[in-house]
Amino acid sequence: MILKSIVRHRNLFFVSIVGLSLIMGSCATRNAALQKKGGQLERTADGVAVRSTLSAEDSLRYDYFFLESVRQENAGHYAAAYDLLQHALKINPDAAEAYFAESVYLSELKQDSLALNHLEKAAALNPDNSYYIERVAQYYTNAKDYVKAIDSFEELYARNKDREDVLEILLRLYQQQKDYDKMLSTINRIEQIEGESEEIILSKMQVYELKGDKKSAFGVLKKLSDAHPSDLNYKVMMGNWLMQNKREKDAYRIFSAALKEEPDNAYVQSSMADYYQAMGQDSLANQMKEQMLLSPKTSSESRITLLQQAVRDNQQEGGDSTKILRLFQRVMAAHPKDADVAGLNAAYMSLKKMPQDSVLKAYQHVIDIAPDNAAARFQLIQAQWAKKNWDKVIDLSKPALEYNPEEMAFYYFLGVAYYQKNETDMALNTFQKGVSEINSQSDPNIVSDFYGFMGDILHQKGKADEAFAAYDSCLQWKADNVECLNNYAYFLSQENRELQKAEQMSYKTVQAEPRNSTFLDTYAWILFMQGRYAEAKIYADQAVLNDTDSVQSGVVLEHAGDIHAKLGDMTAALDYWKKALKAGGVDNQAILERKIKLKKYIK
Repeated sequence: MILKSIVRHRNLFFVSIVGLSLIMGSCATRNAALQKKGGQLERTADGVAVRSTLSAEDSLRYDYFFLESVRQENAGHYAAAYDLLQHALKINPDAAEAYFAESVYLSELKQDSLALNHLEKAAALNPDNSYYIERVAQYYTNAKDYVKAIDSFEELYARNKDREDVLEILLRLYQQQKDYDKMLSTINRIEQIEGESEEIILSKMQVYELKGDKKSAFGVLKKLSDAHPSDLNYKVMMGNWLMQNKREKDAYRIFSAALKEEPDNAYVQSSMADYYQAMGQDSLANQMKEQMLLSPKTSSESRITLLQQAVRDNQQEGGDSTKILRLFQRVMAAHPKDADVAGLNAAYMSLKKMPQDSVLKAYQHVIDIAPDNAAARFQLIQAQWAKKNWDKVIDLSKPALEYNPEEMAFYYFLGVAYYQKNETDMALNTFQKGVSEINSQSDPNIVSDFYGFMGDILHQKGKADEAFAAYDSCLQWKADNVECLNNYAYFLSQENRELQKAEQMSYKTVQAEPRNSTFLDTYAWILFMQGRYAEAKIYADQAVLNDTDSVQSGVVLEHAGDIHAKLGDMTAALDYWKKALKAGGVDNQAILERKIKLKKYIK
């Protein structure tokens, strides 16, 4: 049993100390050492006040070397910048900003100890510069020297009483050190800035819990509840705390009183159900949960949580699905418009491998309630997809685009269904609409396939240049899209264009799938077009060998015949050509017949 947390709000301090470096940000540039006033370097608060001891000439020399170092750094000349800083410090060894700038440089070189040393000098020379102090504190934190980090951040806060962010960092550091008294005092300081709030009060309560001071923890929670007598949630939080601390009778009195006041309050009902379960009164617990499930005042999210818990409990008890299905039916009858419950019911039926017709009916019920439910529609489409029922896929996908126009997968389903039905204009239009929805979150695989199909269709329509542009886009999204690589390469070879590029693309497909007869045939044909007949024969023979379909491809067989003919093996060539003629599906049957009749290769 998992009891509910007594805290409902964002916690002030319970985060990992590891996140501190992220909170505080990255290294600053050397320019951060400079603060300008009226276009000139300020000479009062940045560590340069000591320059009053410098002569006018030395002051000018210092300014030159320091500012030139900044310029060199901005130009990317870091070694030169560092050398210039060294010169500046020889002139004025008490220049805080120069030490700071050197610390940044050293930090970039991963010389952290030396960088920290220079930072500390900068902060000591100019204690009024809060930024220097903050950088020192950050260094200590990153080095996990939390004691020194605390000292530095406390100094920083002392100089900046409005810095609540510093207090929150201190809270985390004190937590890491398990200094609970300091945590409490820091929360009090936050309270002075923000004013009293539920969040702050509950944070105090948690610190008392960490200290093991149960009395004070409960006292803080009770104070909150007493301050809001009309808010049942605070009373229930008290009850949950009492349950967690083995004071079940006291908790029960609070829950009972709260239920009398608000019988349909889901928070109260849930807490009472947890009480019954903790006390071994499972029947009463289940009654309370069912009351919540059927109540119109229970949120859909809470219903889903309760149903999921019921499924888990049922699985542990043996997995009698009839009980769960009856529960789903009662809940759906009470909440006929709750698509989330209907969806969970359908998913459960699918998980239990119930008859597909029943599962699909359940998913259909979901989209009847909520036509924009993409998850349920996916399930229905995939079922029809497996059956190659393209008309059904179209019927389901078209309305999906009205409700979920940003969902790329629906364009894919619809476009491919049209393509399979040879409705190429509709397919092309669908894919073009799909690519118009592309954004940074789009699935590269789907987008790549969009362009791949567009390329195939455009080539069918005789628009070779547009097709090749589409293929280029396809490969930009997925460079290893083997179907696109193969088709692109083959169509280039058919037009005797860019054969070297075609060969490179085709070879990638053969490497990826060395037993794919289509890919082997394409590569063999490109080699053939390059006049590399002996190499082509190796891949053509492999293509025929791996073409294990019940009816071999006429194109693969004809190509093998052409290659053997070029090598002078007319016996093998004629055998392949005759098999190709029988298989059918060749590009030009008349030419194939002439090859056989004349016993020679003809283009």
